[in-house]
Amino acid sequence: MAEKTRIDPEAYADDRRVAYLVQEWKRLSQAERDAADLAEVDASMKELVEKELADIEKEKEALLGKIEEVVGRADEREWPNELVLEVRAGVGGEEASLFAEELAHMYQRYAEARGWRWRTLEESRASLGGYKEAQFEIKGEHCYRVLQWETGVHRVQRVPATEKAGRVHTSTASVAILPLYKRTKIEINPADIEMAFTRSGGAGGQNVNKVETAVRLVHRPTGIEVKCTSERSQQQNREKAMRLLMSRLQQHQDEAEARVRAEDKKAQIGTGDRSEKIRTYNFPQDRITDHRLKKSWSDIEGIMEGRLDPILDALAAADAEAA
Repeated sequence: MAEKTRIDPEAYADDRRVAYLVQEWKRLSQAERDAADLAEVDASMKELVEKELADIEKEKEALLGKIEEVVGRADEREWPNELVLEVRAGVGGEEASLFAEELAHMYQRYAEARGWRWRTLEESRASLGGYKEAQFEIKGEHCYRVLQWETGVHRVQRVPATEKAGRVHTSTASVAILPLYKRTKIEINPADIEMAFTRSGGAGGQNVNKVETAVRLVHRPTGIEVKCTSERSQQQNREKAMRLLMSRLQQHQDEAEARVRAEDKKAQIGTGDRSEKIRTYNFPQDRITDHRLKKSWSDIEGIMEGRLDPILDALAAADAEAA
């Protein structure tokens, strides 16, 4: 197993949350150097110095742990390692549903290649196949940091299998990336939440869930609704639904703030709004175009099989440049 990468405390010297800890860490580092120098000058002090160095190392390790804990909490709020990915068929009927499922497959293959955990939470299938809508849970290091820019409308241009005349049709599906924070800035008044319990779907016979484990939450002020049926108990579903509701409310607030910022920001890598048209998948021309970057890639079949790194890397680079 690879060793955990430790942070450099001096990189956080100007961070007010841990500045005093960093100062103490630097003082101990200097004392460590002074003691080592003393041992070189006076060999008779070696045993005493070794004990002092061991004590200093313990103190430095304890300080480093405290610094990492504070910094890690902040990083988790900004870049959680757990998210819900939603796909929803848009314009285009059955073709849109098929495309929504293909997008889900693309992200699943990418997640598996990254070693992330993928789990289906909810799915609603169209009559001829594909998804009307579906939700998936992804857990893994940096998953939200990497996938954050995938929220928006994805458009496909191709000849549907049912098209007899060979005409190219345009369909759409939307994607939403909802980070699941352990803590959020959002505060919810319990009186604003409407909660209902229903039976989770079953396969019939003895497998039908006779207990009301499914949970539906509605946030009255915004009308935002979430449902969770994927867990075994009502309590687990309620906790998951609450985290998802918090995430949706956070996204709702972030989108509003992003639209305001976008008015004054020329270098903008999208607003993160799921109604924003972000990408076109043109199958006849073997071309995928990201409209935010005004850049295209070929090998559409490979990308649909999860080879997304060139696009995601370009988005990350553009975001870093715009920051």
